[in-house]
Amino acid sequence: MIPVQGVEDQTVAVLGLGRSGKATAAALQAGGANVIAWDDSVDTREAAEAEGLHIADLTRDEAWHGVTMLVTSPGISHLYPNPHPVIARAYALGIPVDNDIGLFFRSYAEASWAEFDRSPKVIAVTGSNGKSTTTALIHHILEECGRPSQMGGNIGTGVLSLEPAQDGEVVVIELSSYQTELARALTPDVAVFTNLTPDHLDRHGGTGGYFAAKRRLFAEGGPDRAVIGIDEAEGLYLAGQLATAPSDDRVIRVSAGQKLDRAAWSVFVRKGFLAEYRKGRQVASIDLRGIAGLPGAHNHQNACAAYAACRAVGLAPREIEAAFHSFAGLPHRSQLVAEIDGVRYVNDSKATNVDAAAKALQAFERIRWIAGGLGKDGGIAALTPYLEHVSKAYLIGHSARDFALEIGQTPHEISETMEQAVAKAHAEAEPGETVLLAPAAASFDQYPNFEKRGEHFTALVEGLKAR
Repeated sequence: MIPVQGVEDQTVAVLGLGRSGKATAAALQAGGANVIAWDDSVDTREAAEAEGLHIADLTRDEAWHGVTMLVTSPGISHLYPNPHPVIARAYALGIPVDNDIGLFFRSYAEASWAEFDRSPKVIAVTGSNGKSTTTALIHHILEECGRPSQMGGNIGTGVLSLEPAQDGEVVVIELSSYQTELARALTPDVAVFTNLTPDHLDRHGGTGGYFAAKRRLFAEGGPDRAVIGIDEAEGLYLAGQLATAPSDDRVIRVSAGQKLDRAAWSVFVRKGFLAEYRKGRQVASIDLRGIAGLPGAHNHQNACAAYAACRAVGLAPREIEAAFHSFAGLPHRSQLVAEIDGVRYVNDSKATNVDAAAKALQAFERIRWIAGGLGKDGGIAALTPYLEHVSKAYLIGHSARDFALEIGQTPHEISETMEQAVAKAHAEAEPGETVLLAPAAASFDQYPNFEKRGEHFTALVEGLKAR
């Protein structure tokens, strides 16, 4: 646990008592704060109270007496489309609002660091797509290279539940836009921006607000080094804003397709080869084509970002290359589940939007595509250019018929359920093809989350292996 600093003898309110909320309350108490807490769910409140938390009705003015700060969970709206009533009350009373990420950054460094040979560092990763894979890959590389490392944030352990720092340790945290938008302190040593595609627009008041939330990771204090994916206009703009001159190598530009040989420091992929350039000279090259855990251009972008971040904390190119080969990938993200009779089965249940599905569709040559679920605004018509390698689509869930109308001449059938889709794709697939789950839709019509959807696909494929 990371005890929160600067709260001793203060009364701090916590809103939201899920995993991160309860961890935040414990870290505040460890820092000497008097914690009062609230959750909209009666059952959650009762469970927290049974565990010893002091529940106070923050919807009532009298509960705020003496409160110096409100700490809210990331899933609770604090601005758009409307702030939660408790957060609105804090704003009206002039009480600062923070989240666990802000508390982490103000509390992680301790006086004991003066005794370390190497100061601990924090690498923070944000972006629309690929941030979980990039975070996990950085953590994997560090561990394979023998550097003490922890991983947390939006993936794995909540930041305040991490262990206090070791000598020379590197903490790698994934940050969503919900987390970066509200945190009052954001001071990583290395900050990574993977890419930007429209998402969560209702929560951020549009694309501009969404980008602004991501950009705060680079503006609130500023990292020592910034790794910026520049394949979209926003990333190119951000890199330009951060660099003070063309020779400024505090910004490492990353691309999944552009040759970046004129930047002060860059990492890019062309035709499956990762190249690192510094001051116009190539200093490293890695062949990514045979690395099973990093298939497709989108994973090559993740590899570039992870490589750059690890170089920024002093790892050597050959160390990083060796670690790439032992990376198994993350569940539900281009995860190779099995190969049966020459047919590969790939679980990319995390591809919940059009952009992520497009990247998955570009990663494989001959595809039996399982798609559908709860479709998002705009449908999937934008995927049409990426369907040339699709032998047939098997459409499931709430939006199956809508999707059928949007994929043009691509052969397809309405499968309704995952069971039917997997069974039919298995029966019709030929050696050399890939049965790909890349839904391009949310899971909430048939599953509680994308993980459960991916687990169901994986279980069905494992059942095929057992036959």
